[in-house]
Amino acid sequence: MDIAAEELKQRMDSGEKLNIIDVREQYEFDEFNIGAKLIPLGTIQGAIDDLAEWKDEEVIVHCKAGGRSAAARDYMMKNGFTNVRNLVGGMMDWQAKFSK
Repeated sequence: MDIAAEELKQRMDSGEKLNIIDVREQYEFDEFNIGAKLIPLGTIQGAIDDLAEWKDEEVIVHCKAGGRSAAARDYMMKNGFTNVRNLVGGMMDWQAKFSK
């Protein structure tokens, strides 16, 4: 159910169309982001209807370290999403591996 930073980066680099949600806060997104759709965890309940077209598609969620995105994944799965994956280690792991 989770996805590693290496797999996600490889798929992004290959140009694959991915549904990625960043559940961090705006200031965190502004500091560093990978181009995901920003939906802070505290607002995901209000945004869930807007994501209905993704219910049966793979959705990848991420945050800073993986905790908030795990909560977002669980919430989305309980609300009918069938394939939600959490980025292991979040942006901390991503930056450690890919930011020079």
